[in-house]
Amino acid sequence: MTETLDAVIVGAGFSGLYALHYLRERGLSVRVVEAAGDVGGTWLANRYPGARCDIESIEYSYSFSEEIQQEWCWTETMPAQPEILAYLRFVAERLDLRRGIVFDTEVTAMTFDEQAATWSVQTAAGERYVASYVVAASGILSVPLQPDIAGIDDFAGVSLYTSRWPEEGHDLTGLRVGVIGTGSTGVQLIPVVAREAAQLYVFQRSAAYTLPWQVRPFAPGELDELKADYAAIRAAQREHPVGAARLSAFSVLIDMLGSPPIKSATREDQLRAIAEHGVLGALNWGDLFFDIEANQMATRLYGEAIAAIVRDPETAAALVPTHPFACKRPIIDQGYYETFNRDNVTLVDLRREPIRAVTPTGIETSGRTYDLDVIVYATGFDAMTGALSRIDVRGRDGVSLRQTWADQGPVSYLGLQVAGFPNLFTVQGPGSPSAATNFVAALEQHVEWIGDCIADLRKRGVRTIEALPTAQADWIEHTTALVAPTVLLHPTCNSWYNGGNVPGKKRMYMGYTGGIPEYRRRCDEIAAAGYTGFRLG
Repeated sequence: MTETLDAVIVGAGFSGLYALHYLRERGLSVRVVEAAGDVGGTWLANRYPGARCDIESIEYSYSFSEEIQQEWCWTETMPAQPEILAYLRFVAERLDLRRGIVFDTEVTAMTFDEQAATWSVQTAAGERYVASYVVAASGILSVPLQPDIAGIDDFAGVSLYTSRWPEEGHDLTGLRVGVIGTGSTGVQLIPVVAREAAQLYVFQRSAAYTLPWQVRPFAPGELDELKADYAAIRAAQREHPVGAARLSAFSVLIDMLGSPPIKSATREDQLRAIAEHGVLGALNWGDLFFDIEANQMATRLYGEAIAAIVRDPETAAALVPTHPFACKRPIIDQGYYETFNRDNVTLVDLRREPIRAVTPTGIETSGRTYDLDVIVYATGFDAMTGALSRIDVRGRDGVSLRQTWADQGPVSYLGLQVAGFPNLFTVQGPGSPSAATNFVAALEQHVEWIGDCIADLRKRGVRTIEALPTAQADWIEHTTALVAPTVLLHPTCNSWYNGGNVPGKKRMYMGYTGGIPEYRRRCDEIAAAGYTGFRLG
């Protein structure tokens, strides 16, 4: 089967759904190809207990439709995974998007035909789509890292993966559970599992910084008041650097930039900060983003704040991170450190006793063997580039996108296109604001710029648009220069922000940290000037 279209969109998550709506509204014939069986993307796959967004629900939502804003009713200040997925399903129904989506269909290859100026999109089942444009809305956290641990297939108990948790759930009541990984997923999961399991062993590879957070249901009438003020909320959101004007993990970081420096704070000032604000107070200093010594001082203070919560001194010390604060995505938590005071929870510090192998009965470290009924793997993602790298994408002259990123690093121009791959647009690609902002606010700008660009080119009879290598190099130099004075590129940080969490992946900071308003201004200026940095054919 071959279907000819104006555009193919890969992925039916937040980005893909809006791209389908936006391009369809501009008169294009469009098809979304989705590997899963439903809409939702990341929020469909990651349904582990405790999964939750770190941005307030009224801002982690589409702003393009006043009707959808008013019709949908959030129940909590920060939404949990089931509610976000329900929201996306509601949007798909409300906008009649499902008829434009092919589900359970994996894209395996995409090849550009230079003579026809079209892309051929091949699926695992043998379907073929031919389109002038491809919009890759495949997500920045959609490809989980498979744990490389000896004996992983030998375990006789139940192995669970947070990125593909059983839809029906899994009852952990009365079981001996091991969780490997303490990134954002682990920090959200562990307090929930601890309340169910008879015994929980937390296998910590790298201790995390967390921001304690109070998530609550909306009070009666509160959501109605917010909806009535949506115009002002969206206006403030649009002008905020991270696209989240209200409370979020990102807005807290922005606020920290204006705080006093820790290096000039007295000991009394430091102790007062953690006495009043706990671990969050330990990190609320303006100089720790740019000065590694200040960052290390804040980490030591953070350790003191942990020690005031966690009763066992050895466990408290093991929970202190060794990488600079802010070089990884901030994590919100609800009772994470308090969980380690439970009698049924044991922290296993893999810096002291690394895992040797998974055995039929559990996990063997260099220190001892842990007998388990269930092992949960929360081992992270091949972020930003992982989804497209797993597709055999061939651009001009048959050049491989996978090989391009392997050789040059995760390069792109504006996070929108990669040189050598005409008419292939990426939503939230490397070099975009995505990872350092409210994903939904950033994707709306991306989709609208891409959609307007395609409509403009079609109106003018332009067949191809392609990022210039020089513009791409200049953009990467610019995005790198923005983070060079900060701790974000410190060699001790192996983060999905810089690809350091994936063995063999070339290290490069993959986000744009200049903020969404400045990014939007640059993109608009480029379009108004006739697409500066792109070759039109």
